[in-house]
Amino acid sequence: MWLSRIIGGMKVLLISPYELGRQPFSLAHAAALLRARDHEVVLIDLAQGSLPREGLEDFDLIGISLGMHTATRIATSLLPMLRAKAARARLVCYGVYAPPNRGLLEDLGVDVVLGPEFEDELVALTGGEEPDKGAKVAFVVPDRKGLPALTRYAHLQLPDGGRKTVGFVEASRGCKYLCRHCPLVPVYEGRFRAIPRDLVIADAAQQIEEGATHLSFGDPDFLNGPTHALRLLETLHERWPHITFDATIKISHILAHRDLLPRLREYGCLFMTTAAESFDDTVLGFLDKGHTGEDIRHAVVLARQAGIAIAPTFVPFTPWTTLDGYIDLLTQVRDLGLINSVSPIQLAIRLLIPEGSYLLRIPGFRDRLKPFAEAILGYPWQNPDPRVDALQARLQTWVEHVEGGGHDRLSAFAGLWRLAHEASGRKAPPLAADGAGPHIPRLSEPWYCCAEPTTSQLARCAVGA
Repeated sequence: MWLSRIIGGMKVLLISPYELGRQPFSLAHAAALLRARDHEVVLIDLAQGSLPREGLEDFDLIGISLGMHTATRIATSLLPMLRAKAARARLVCYGVYAPPNRGLLEDLGVDVVLGPEFEDELVALTGGEEPDKGAKVAFVVPDRKGLPALTRYAHLQLPDGGRKTVGFVEASRGCKYLCRHCPLVPVYEGRFRAIPRDLVIADAAQQIEEGATHLSFGDPDFLNGPTHALRLLETLHERWPHITFDATIKISHILAHRDLLPRLREYGCLFMTTAAESFDDTVLGFLDKGHTGEDIRHAVVLARQAGIAIAPTFVPFTPWTTLDGYIDLLTQVRDLGLINSVSPIQLAIRLLIPEGSYLLRIPGFRDRLKPFAEAILGYPWQNPDPRVDALQARLQTWVEHVEGGGHDRLSAFAGLWRLAHEASGRKAPPLAADGAGPHIPRLSEPWYCCAEPTTSQLARCAVGA
């Protein structure tokens, strides 16, 4: 029965539960490979739409992209329905979060679990040749036909109130580093590979043709391969000098490649997202981030000198966080003039500890955790000081309230500042409005990872599911 369907071409449904407001590369790249082999491919982004009410039983294969923890949480609620309505389809889950959750996914009816280098195996499931063991995926230009228009996705908000349509591209996969809390580490284990430059440019070109005037690079770290990155930017800038971009770059890379920052600005870099995580050197040591609190402060100065905005992200609540440490984090954000540069949710999230996390390798750390909980796809933990966990819950509620009410970042920060000082029994010092720092360009969908999703985020994304 399978062979007869393969010979005539298969009907494939690819689903993205959530990808941070981006048009999903994980669907578009797989679609290009499958359509080139004459399979009919339907793409569904649940962040922008919903599953069809009828016709699921007609698909031969359904693939679900699990590149994020939030996407996996949404998918687990979706799988029983898919299994029931698409009884003859082969269910496949792929991406960074698929292998760590293999057992649960299979219990929910998934037939095949693939990692982030999934493409060749996915093609083999539709009748293609079996991939060679250890062979690298041969990249192609993503086929984005069938996805919602770029204008439906996160846009760039400019300080003057203007906005730009954003294209989302990837120039590399994996990461060279072994930060203990990063979900990539158990899968890639320090491996990194560049996507061929001509393919990245072709993907950018098709999105620019669709109206993108800003490109957001989705690489885990854009300067894992600085030569590759600079050559790519040079070509993009020569062809489309009006196009701007943003990228994610480590604190240690900002310091090590400070001489490249003026060139990034010349080529159109408006801002860099950087995973600062904490100013506390003890916490940074447990996370194995490879930088210190002083390094963060230095990186902020270097970025500003180059004329590039810097958007630090944090994981402020960990098993090692103290009330004094959290207030110090807020103080550092204030003193560096970063209040308008940090999304409020970045100051309220909890550390996520998924299955396979390198944090579990810290001697004695597992003993501090509760058993793995399928409901959150992670190991629950409690701070030794219950006041810290209580504060985190209050802060998250506050952030969800102010984001829903359209408050600016200074007023949101003021609430966090007040609640943190109240939790420690202190009166909050006044905040000066002129110390909030400049308003910077930012994406309309807040960026974060390595953290438990907020309740509002799950509710918003689950509407499509």
